[in-house]
Amino acid sequence: MASTAGNGTEASAYPVTFSVDYPDRPLNRLTTFFRLFMAIPIIVVIATVAGAVFSLDDSGRNTVTLGGGVLVAGPLLMILFRRKYPRWWFDWNLALLRFQNRVSVYLSLLRDEYPSTDEEQAVHLDIRYPDARTELNRFLPLVKWLLAVPHYVALFVLSVASVFAIIVSWFAILFTGRYPRALFDFVVGVQRWSNRVAGYAFLLATDAYPPFRLNP
Repeated sequence: MASTAGNGTEASAYPVTFSVDYPDRPLNRLTTFFRLFMAIPIIVVIATVAGAVFSLDDSGRNTVTLGGGVLVAGPLLMILFRRKYPRWWFDWNLALLRFQNRVSVYLSLLRDEYPSTDEEQAVHLDIRYPDARTELNRFLPLVKWLLAVPHYVALFVLSVASVFAIIVSWFAILFTGRYPRALFDFVVGVQRWSNRVAGYAFLLATDAYPPFRLNP
C-alpha cells in the first residue's frame, strides 16, 4: 500500500492520501500530442468495471450496465444496521478508485506511462481501512453526500481551472518536454481534494470532514 508524506503531522493524519511522482525525465511529446486517442482502449476497459451504461438500439431506450462501479449503498446499509464495513467491499472500492486515478493522471498528462489495471506505477492513493464500530458514526453516511456540497462547488471551480492548466501544460510539454512544476502541483492538488471527498462522501471510509486545501 502506498502512502504520501504530508507537510507536518497534522496534515498527514487525514486518512485519504494521494500523490503523483513528478516525472524526472522529459515526457513523450508524441504520446502527449495524441493523448486522447491513446487513452481510448483504457477508457473502454475502465468503463466495463465502473458501471458504464451503453445504448443497445438506435432509439436509446434499451441500455445495459457493465461492471459494478463504486459500492455505496451496500456499505451504507452495513454501517447503518450492522456497524460493519466488509473488508472486501472496501478493497474493491479502493482498487477501483486507484485504477480511475491512474487513468485520470494519464489523461491529465501528468505521466506518460500507460495506465496499468493493477500496478501502482507512479500514482499513490491510500485510504486507511476504518473500524466501523469505533470510528464511523452509523447515521452519518445518510447525510455525508449532503454535507459535502461545499466541496462539490469548490471542486467544480477548481476542475475548470485544472482543465485550463492541462491545456497550457500540453503546449509546454510539446515545446519543452516538461510539465511546469507549479501546474503539475495544482492539478495533482485538485485530484487529491477530489479523492478526499470521494473517500468521505461515497466510499464512506472516514467521518473526518475533508480539508479545504490542495496540499497534502
